Amino acid sequence: MSERKVLNKYYPPDFDPSKIPRMKLAKNRQYTVRLMAPFNMRCVTCGEYIYKGKKFNARKEDVENETYLGIRIYRFYIKCTRCLQEISFKTDPKNTDYEIEAGATRNFMALKLAEEQARKEEEEQREEEANNPMKLLENRTQQSRNEIELLESLEELRDLNRRQQTIDYDQMLQQYDTTETAREREERLARLDEEYIKTVSFGSSSSAAKVVAQEEVVETIDLAKQSLPKHEERRVEPPKAPPATGNRLKMQNLIRRKETPGPEAKKPASTGGLSLLSAYSDSESNSD
Repeated sequence: MSERKVLNKYYPPDFDPSKIPRMKLAKNRQYTVRLMAPFNMRCVTCGEYIYKGKKFNARKEDVENETYLGIRIYRFYIKCTRCLQEISFKTDPKNTDYEIEAGATRNFMALKLAEEQARKEEEEQREEEANNPMKLLENRTQQSRNEIELLESLEELRDLNRRQQTIDYDQMLQQYDTTETAREREERLARLDEEYIKTVSFGSSSSAAKVVAQEEVVETIDLAKQSLPKHEERRVEPPKAPPATGNRLKMQNLIRRKETPGPEAKKPASTGGLSLLSAYSDSESNSD
């Protein structure tokens, strides 16, 4: 397998590399390389958008008479994918970026331009302060004034936070939330009612029956005959209930007894009228 790959070549003993003629190449020769678009661009001829990362077969060459701190600068040539217009850009080692030259315009340059503008303004300010001492003094005064304002605002924020720490937000919400307060009041009243019902005990059924049975029953005997001069009344008293204590006393206070009136005693029929009728009937029989 190693012989097929030809990794090692044979050099004869009398080989002299100086006798081999050298190839004559152009001084600034172009090479074909494979690269990706370094930024988003738009073709000026057809308006085709070329996004960052699109692959091209490009031609590379050195930029003559242009270097940056001894670093060589390269130029690349690509073609538009739609109209085949040539687009060229070169490296920018100063800003670690690429710079468009011809054939297209770079997109999304706002951030880069803003950074460059800020950098230029900062450099101009430094130069002005270095050349004008009064300007430097004014800038320092303005800077100290800004620092004092920032410290005052910071102190105000600290005081505000300190006041807010003493405020109980839950208590404030409960105070102004009337719906929640009413609902809690109803729950509290219901809870109190349940506790009172649990404390009151109604006792056993036998004791209740004894309490209800405390009624007076009057029985009257109607005597139809005149032989009995007066009717006799017998009074039946119920058995005495045990003394009420505790919960039984509460129940007796709650229950009101209703006494049933006894039946009225029937009056004995008068015998005067009957005697008159019997006398009248006897007189009629005699007359006949």
